[in-house]
Amino acid sequence: MTFQASDYKRRNFLDLNNNDNQPICTTYSKGGVWLKHLGLSNSMCAHVTRLIMNHVPIGKYWLRFFPKEFFACMCREYPIEMRRHILFDCARYKKSWNSKRESLKGVLMFLEFNLRAFCFQEGIT
Repeated sequence: MTFQASDYKRRNFLDLNNNDNQPICTTYSKGGVWLKHLGLSNSMCAHVTRLIMNHVPIGKYWLRFFPKEFFACMCREYPIEMRRHILFDCARYKKSWNSKRESLKGVLMFLEFNLRAFCFQEGIT
C-alpha cells in the first residue's frame, strides 16, 4: 500500500499495461507480473528492472548526481535525456515496437531491438 501511494513511484516507476491495455498492478506473489515474461535471462531481468525503476545512466541521472557532466540527449533534440524521450521520441533508437509502447511486451521488444539503451556500460546489457 505504501508503494502504491508513494510520490516516489509516480516520479520514477514506469507504469506498464498488459496486452489488453490494462494497468499492471505491482505484486511479488507467484513470481510477480514481470518475471514470468523475462525468461531465464538474468541480464534482461536486470535491464528491465533498471528501466522500470528509472535507475539508468541517462541525462536525468547525470544532471542530478553530476551536474557538470553532459546531460542532453545525443540526438540533440532534447535538452535533458530522459527515459520517456528514449522510449518514445529519440531518433537514435529503433522504434519497431511502437504499436503497444506502454506495455511490458512493448518494452521488452524495445530492449531487444536496442541492446545499448539504458546500459551502464556501452554495449553491456
